[in-house]
Amino acid sequence: MTLKPIKTNKDYEALLNWVDKQFDLKVKPNTPAGDKLEIALLLIQQYENEHYPIPAPDPIEAVKLKMAEQGMKNQDWVGKLGSKSYVSAILNKRKPLTLEIAKLFCNELGIPASVFLAA
Repeated sequence: MTLKPIKTNKDYEALLNWVDKQFDLKVKPNTPAGDKLEIALLLIQQYENEHYPIPAPDPIEAVKLKMAEQGMKNQDWVGKLGSKSYVSAILNKRKPLTLEIAKLFCNELGIPASVFLAA
C-alpha cells in the first residue's frame, strides 16, 4: 500500500481495512512495516479529527459522572462549596461555575482543567 493523505471517505475506509490486516499479521513495531503502520495510523487520526471531531464534554456533566464513579453525593460538597441549596444550584446549572469551584472539582475529582476551560 502506498501511503498518501486521506481525501475521501473511500480512501479512509481502504486505509482502515489495510490497518486491520496489518494488525492481523501482528506487524512488529520499529520495523519498516511497523513504521508504515504507524504513519497510516497518524493519517487516520488526522482524518478523524477533521471529519469526526469529538465535542468537549460539558463540565457539570463531567463532574456528575466523576461523582457517580466515586460514589459521591451532592451532600459531600456541602461545606466545601457552600450550602446544600448552593451545591444543588451549581450541579443543576442554575448558578455559574466559578474558577474557584472549577479548581476544587479539578483537585477533588481529578478532572482535567481543560474540561472547564472548554466551556
